Amino acid sequence: MLAEMRQPLELRVSIENEADIVTARQEGRRLAARRGFSTTEQTLIATAISEVARNIVEYARRGEIMLSTVDRHGRPGILVVASDNGPGIADTELAMRDGYSTAKSLGMGLPGCKRLMDEFDLVSEPGRGTLIRMTKWVR
Repeated sequence: MLAEMRQPLELRVSIENEADIVTARQEGRRLAARRGFSTTEQTLIATAISEVARNIVEYARRGEIMLSTVDRHGRPGILVVASDNGPGIADTELAMRDGYSTAKSLGMGLPGCKRLMDEFDLVSEPGRGTLIRMTKWVR
């Protein structure tokens, strides 16, 4: 098991519909379990994956979630990269504010992901797409 945790792993899930969101979430939870995350942390990671995948379906129609294992100074983690070539986010600072939404939702999605994960980076260009990188480290 320990040797398996140390082997780098990367998998990609194409995101186009609700079923793909579920697949990405399940694969993220599975990978997090392999890395040694607690059940609670697995749920946090799966929730963040679900949110960014849902944004892909809702706003960009299609994209990809890439899940990979990472290590920093012997500490295992999981990297989630969500990417799309959709309409992009015109004002990323505004999009990261709690309560802001263009879809009449609670506006907790992206700011919530940032709180759930240890590292969060959002790059978006209107008309070209969005790239989100999130990392969670085993405690």
